[in-house]
Amino acid sequence: MNPINPGSDFLQHIRYEKRLSHHTVTAYANDLEQFSTFLLAECNISQPELADFRHIRSWIVSLIEGGMDKSSVNRKIATLRNFYDFLLRRKVITLDPMTKIQALKTSKKLPQYVEEKPMEMLLSDIEFPDTFEGMRDKLVLELLYGTGIRLSELTGLKTTDVNLYDKTIIVLGKRNKHRLIPLTQPLFALIKQYIDLKKQEFPGEDSIYLIVSDKGIPVYPVLIQRIVKRHLTLVTTLEKKSPHVLRHSFATHLLNRGADLNAIKDLLGHSSLAATQIYTHTSLEQLKKTYDQAHPKAKK
Repeated sequence: MNPINPGSDFLQHIRYEKRLSHHTVTAYANDLEQFSTFLLAECNISQPELADFRHIRSWIVSLIEGGMDKSSVNRKIATLRNFYDFLLRRKVITLDPMTKIQALKTSKKLPQYVEEKPMEMLLSDIEFPDTFEGMRDKLVLELLYGTGIRLSELTGLKTTDVNLYDKTIIVLGKRNKHRLIPLTQPLFALIKQYIDLKKQEFPGEDSIYLIVSDKGIPVYPVLIQRIVKRHLTLVTTLEKKSPHVLRHSFATHLLNRGADLNAIKDLLGHSSLAATQIYTHTSLEQLKKTYDQAHPKAKK
């Protein structure tokens, strides 16, 4: 029997069966809503399962003409590809309209990262206020750079995820996969110091989350983004100053110092090596820069 509401069933499928993140499910839902609105307004089609490749291609053209960048358009194409594949497997449709749709060609952007010296200056030379907020902010930066975890992984990190005996943290990543990340001795000591201070600062609170706001409630993504941007502004002129830049810095610095690519893949929680290999390009650029600066024949 065909589902009554294919769109709703698809979202339920990716949420509970595929176990995609809330952020991803929301993005898929928004894409499908935008596509449905276009179909009704421009093609007089009330249900996306009735669309063919021509309607889909028209939507893609409208997105491009509207100024949307290619990577965002490709993400929406990926949404439709997954949606129609779901409908095909559920026998809601008999032909996949996405077979004639190709992703747009995009130029690969190298990940932005902070150089080692500025990061060392930020974490070693710049003084943080001797307050709970000061220690919290320093820990946020140290965790993002010292472990390479994502923003969502940081905000979801619980105090019980810190193993005080093995000096490791357990991180819940994409697709609800756990991974174990070792902590350096300084980072481990900072976490212990922070936990003790948090107990003193909020004696009546019992938050299960490691990072909390100045009111003792679980930290929210925007606060983390503000902390990172404010402090990175002190040491770098990079246009982008986000938690993900610290993740890129973590991976790039490890690779530049000879770390195994497979080990970096596991630390980052990538599902395949292909996602990690982008850092080899960054490393190559660093090698070229060093060569140009140091080799006597480089500039002749």
